[in-house]
Amino acid sequence: MAPPQDGKEAEVKEESVPQRPISNVVFIIAMKTEASPLVEKFQLTEESNSVFPKGVPWVRYSGKYKDLNINIVSPGKDIVLGVDSVGTVSASLLTYASIQALQPDLIINAGTVGGFKAKGACIGDVYLASDIAFHDRRIPVPVFDLYGVGTRQACSTPNLVMELNLKIGKLSTGDSLDMCPHDETAIIANDATVKDMEGAAVAYVADLLKTPAIFLKAVTDIVDGDRPTSEEFLENLVAVTAALDQAATRVVDFINGKNLSEL
Repeated sequence: MAPPQDGKEAEVKEESVPQRPISNVVFIIAMKTEASPLVEKFQLTEESNSVFPKGVPWVRYSGKYKDLNINIVSPGKDIVLGVDSVGTVSASLLTYASIQALQPDLIINAGTVGGFKAKGACIGDVYLASDIAFHDRRIPVPVFDLYGVGTRQACSTPNLVMELNLKIGKLSTGDSLDMCPHDETAIIANDATVKDMEGAAVAYVADLLKTPAIFLKAVTDIVDGDRPTSEEFLENLVAVTAALDQAATRVVDFINGKNLSEL
């Protein structure tokens, strides 16, 4: 998962992909509401002996599902305010610590997103992101502007997409739930179908540490619709999380027994 490469570099990268079945999958999920159905589905247990630094609110559930070791990690509740620790800062820290401690073969960043009806998104749609970028890191200086956008590509999964008939779209990430005019301009420039508050941060760290990652996102609200985002998000969160749960289970079932190059 990285910026586009020339043919020779891509060939070298493909040859370096381990030809062994995936055995260790780590889900990175921002909100407890999003994580709980999968914890139940895979019959995972919350780990009391944390592999994370002392004092952080991060939560880890682990267990065995078929031939896979599954971990679901979440940034937990903000220590001061008691709300889910959403956003890019928590996501990047958690991703870094999880890769260091758990050494995953594959990261799955699963969660809910806002979708754009102009790009064909509907509430309840589940997307596999092809490209991930930031829309709120505006640095109008040559080259720094590209760094700010920080485009990354998800791990290539053509067989997974074909078998499960998943929708594909570009994901844009920012630290605000709403969308100001500056963000809208950047999101359009990113050619994004969906927007979230964590994906590009996870993508940056995963790329930095050479860990394959995919991004599974379910639409809770229509950003360019006629209803307030926060209202639509809260209204649809539970139902859309159920759709995300079903899609994530199908993805894991497909992954079981396969190596990365077979995805």
